[in-house]
Amino acid sequence: MFDSILIANRGEIACRVIRTARCLGIRTVAVYSDADAGALHVAMADEARHIGPAPARDSYLRADRILDAARATGAQAIHPGYGFLSENDGFAEACTAAGITFIGPPAAAIRAMGTKSAAKALMERAGVPLVPGYHGDEQSPDLLHEQARRIGYPVLIKASAGGGGKGMRIVPDDAAFDEALSLAKGEARASFGDDHVLIERYLTKPRHIEVQVFADSHGNVVHLFERDCSIQRRHQKVIEEAPAPGMDPARRAAMGQAACDAARAIGYVGAGTVEFIAEGGEFFFMEMNTRLQVEHPVTEAVTGQDLVEWQLRVASGERLPLLQDDLTITGHAVEARIYAEDPARDFAPSTGRLIHLRTPPETDGIRVDTGVREGDAITVNYDPMIAKLIAYGSDRAAAIARLSRALAAYEVVGPSTNIALLRSIAEHPAFRAAALDTGFIAHHADDLMPAPGPVPRPVLAATVARLLLDQSAQRPTDPADRYSPWNATTAWRLNGGGYQDFHLRDRETTLVLRAHLSLDGAFRLDLPAGPVDVRATEAEDGRLLLRLDGATVTLRALRHGDAVTVFHPHGSHTVIVVDPLAPGGGDVAGAGRILAPMPGRVLDVLAKPGDAVTRGTVLLVLEAMKVQMRITAPADGTVAAVNARIGELVEDGAELVTLAPAA
Repeated sequence: MFDSILIANRGEIACRVIRTARCLGIRTVAVYSDADAGALHVAMADEARHIGPAPARDSYLRADRILDAARATGAQAIHPGYGFLSENDGFAEACTAAGITFIGPPAAAIRAMGTKSAAKALMERAGVPLVPGYHGDEQSPDLLHEQARRIGYPVLIKASAGGGGKGMRIVPDDAAFDEALSLAKGEARASFGDDHVLIERYLTKPRHIEVQVFADSHGNVVHLFERDCSIQRRHQKVIEEAPAPGMDPARRAAMGQAACDAARAIGYVGAGTVEFIAEGGEFFFMEMNTRLQVEHPVTEAVTGQDLVEWQLRVASGERLPLLQDDLTITGHAVEARIYAEDPARDFAPSTGRLIHLRTPPETDGIRVDTGVREGDAITVNYDPMIAKLIAYGSDRAAAIARLSRALAAYEVVGPSTNIALLRSIAEHPAFRAAALDTGFIAHHADDLMPAPGPVPRPVLAATVARLLLDQSAQRPTDPADRYSPWNATTAWRLNGGGYQDFHLRDRETTLVLRAHLSLDGAFRLDLPAGPVDVRATEAEDGRLLLRLDGATVTLRALRHGDAVTVFHPHGSHTVIVVDPLAPGGGDVAGAGRILAPMPGRVLDVLAKPGDAVTRGTVLLVLEAMKVQMRITAPADGTVAAVNARIGELVEDGAELVTLAPAA
């Protein structure tokens, strides 16, 4: 076994590897960019080395700097995690040339599966069923368009190198092909440095099922059963589970055998995942990921194995800890990926500091894999995943129930998150009935992401209670006269009852709430639906015990800047505290002002002042976390001003283009 390893990654996977290495007595070395100098994985490691500026291309993708760090610290092996250099055959070869063990498959195996096109050709020769499509090397737009027509719409354009939903576009008809191809190739170049794509028939209601495989250098190959990864957005997984619901023993054996055959065919060693797409009674090979997967914890939960420990043992030359007949499935596990993103804005990434972060306790079948702490920032430089929440139970229903409760206890203030969506999925009847396919979120969007309703009564009461408690805590007491009426925060008046008005904005609506205060700290609150008597007590853990007309509810209300976020039994809600005497700020997005829908980097500017444009004309291209978005004209008009330059980093809501009405 190794004495020292370097982890060529960041965030939660780096922390995950460090935890297992620590249990095995292995010293760990972290690497970090400028943006990650204070990151959790840096604090957890025994030693850390700086490798460059924040952009991944200047740090985590710099193989030379990572190898220099390994040599300087005496690391015997490098664990690449997933993403970045984990499936880079050149990096694997460079490690070997430097006398450092690459904790992953041989470079030749990575090459064999390194492009989806080559992998599909290999599987076709091995007799593994493939989705009808085009996987050739010729990449002229005209030929690709012709192949799409031959296959028949809808088709899926997919980057040949890499994964994670990058460089992937669904094309519904012939008219949409050219733009979809351009976007897919652009994302592929940005993510993988390779714009080669393949085209396949798009299955309308498929399930995404993958098989975990493991092989050692002694010729042993096993599979650790399957995972269902059908719940996706932007072609990227958000909820995964093991085992796959409804998987019968014969299908499990067939898919497991096919996955092991694929690994044997390329001389595989280490952890890998063979991905299939299934519809009806058929299943088709999609790709092989030659690394550990994000969703590996659900496999660990149902098999009782530590897959990172398996990786370390196999890489050090040991045999697999268990063979196929020794492996069994016990119980069920579900994983939810918590992202900093806004589902209401087409899942646009969200950035910002984690002002408040509370995770559910890791007891009773709950596990949290994360790489961030309260106070850390989510930036545009890296993937916006905050954490993975894993729930285990004796069966699927028990695991989902635990997941739902844990999501209700997860609190984040700062960037927008998908927690409410994840909870809605976990509680949706179709999900609980295992009616799964990759279009689940789109099919049930009205249920999962309903139009916002009025602010719940407990949220308004808790917001006012929070503001009153903060006022009381901040008001200094005159030490010369502790009982002076000027110290009171009850809005006491000589004649008539005291009251205080609070102006709160919820989206586009401003509410004026009047609190009638009493000497004992209770108050009557005038709400749009009528008055309510309120008494609030703050517990030691910061939660509020709120009594409304005799009924008690426990929640948390946090003031941050001009906002108050309330976490309540049904989710969370944020309202803005408005100063009625402050000058108005005007419209956030007035007519003709085109704002950035997400923070990101300007890739291309296609408009200039004076251009006449029509509705739908592409004005510029924005990229965030390797996702590209075309910013188009919302109406006919003339470009009055362009406020963005190629290569510039822009914030969410920044004014990009000013459009004058058409003459």
